[in-house]
Amino acid sequence: MSRRGWWIYGTAITIAAAAYLYAPENGGWARGLQLAPDFVMTGAMLVGLRFVPARDRAPWFCFVLALVATAMATLSTVVGLDWVPGDLPDVADLLYLAFYPIVAAGLVLMVRQSQRRIDWAAVVDAFTVTAGIGLLAWSYAIAPSLRDDSTSMTSRLVAAAYPVADLLLLAMTIVLVRSNGREGRRAPTLVAIAIGGYLAGDCAWVLLRNLNDGWADIAWVNRAINVEYQLSLLVLTLAILWPQVRGDGGGAGSVSHLSRPQLAGLTLAMLMSPALLITQELTDGIVDGLAIGIGSAIMFLLVMVRFTQLLRQSERQAQLVRELSRRDELTGLPNRRVWGEEFPAFLRRAAADRVPVAVCMIDLDHFKAFNDTYGHPAGDRLLQTAARAWEQELRAYDLLARYGGEEFILLLTGSAIEDAMGVVDRLRDVTPLDQTFSAGMAVWDYEETSDDLVARADVALYAAKAGGRNRTCLAEEPLRTAQN
Repeated sequence: MSRRGWWIYGTAITIAAAAYLYAPENGGWARGLQLAPDFVMTGAMLVGLRFVPARDRAPWFCFVLALVATAMATLSTVVGLDWVPGDLPDVADLLYLAFYPIVAAGLVLMVRQSQRRIDWAAVVDAFTVTAGIGLLAWSYAIAPSLRDDSTSMTSRLVAAAYPVADLLLLAMTIVLVRSNGREGRRAPTLVAIAIGGYLAGDCAWVLLRNLNDGWADIAWVNRAINVEYQLSLLVLTLAILWPQVRGDGGGAGSVSHLSRPQLAGLTLAMLMSPALLITQELTDGIVDGLAIGIGSAIMFLLVMVRFTQLLRQSERQAQLVRELSRRDELTGLPNRRVWGEEFPAFLRRAAADRVPVAVCMIDLDHFKAFNDTYGHPAGDRLLQTAARAWEQELRAYDLLARYGGEEFILLLTGSAIEDAMGVVDRLRDVTPLDQTFSAGMAVWDYEETSDDLVARADVALYAAKAGGRNRTCLAEEPLRTAQN
């Protein structure tokens, strides 16, 4: 089926749904318009499977099976067959109820395809909202069904099973929406809209029966809700036109990111418990105190879990910021800030142990000309590759940091001046792209400050540049030492 054919199909189903609202009861038109779209949509979904890559078909197979269950249940209802004798639930109920776990399985598979790892923040948020709405469902749908002594226990359980199944779908739909990411892939979005519409139809039934039993028995009200179901399933079938649901495997981002709509939803869910408690106290008295207490405890625990997730994510991000602030973004080496913070303390320890210390300033020769000739991206790559190559030649107790621009600073410890010079020569040999560098080395006298030591190395560096570059110059001794 072409894209144009799909839109013709969607238009036809919509027209059939509208016609069903006004079809006469006699002559079979109403029954036909109620039944035919379900089977047509099932067939369309089967045809649409060819748009889906083989590895991605699992959730769509679940949706097809759910449509089959709905179509067969509608057939049983329209024809008026009571296939199960006695007071047991009819096959139509069993088929309608089968729709929910089958679709939930499809949603789980779609979420797994959307992300390679579980987004626990989305799961916690989904269950928090579901727990809040679940309190309302218990008070206005589940508990009244279970307390209805006019029917058998089996019938009561079946009636209560529908809102429970709705809560299951609601939780999985929220997880799907949260897992869809900012790119908003069409298939998950349309599936979520379809499931949301279907759940809205279920809510309409509950509201009508609680407001006034007579409303639920009016023919046009029944038809309007059935049309709402059909249009929701139509959106579900159209989602297969955009079957790609695989994302980048992220998901962790949603732990720290909590948008205003998400925060508002969580807040409303948390307010369900006190609102329900106040409502019951002001009307007929507290009837569901135990359920409200349990629900409140569950939501409190979920909020604490969410708070813990946010706290841990905040700590990880703070640690990352600290690491980034201490690392040069381009080369990954320690930056000048780390050098300035840690080098004075290192000298104090070295003075206590009388460890030989030398500092070497390194500057790539003619780096500006290299940038002008090959471009700044090539210059960045030169700095990166040079830093990696130099690190591999250093000893475990040496430290290389980026000082700024094309300048690096090297801390050499525990070696005589000849060995320190040999380390710098090894770095010169592995400098990439046949580039050279000038270097100035200063040996510490155990008395001068860290700034003075670096300043002497810097003076020696400029002497190396003035002397023709591609060489290492040794700094003069501190002035006071020379005077002694």
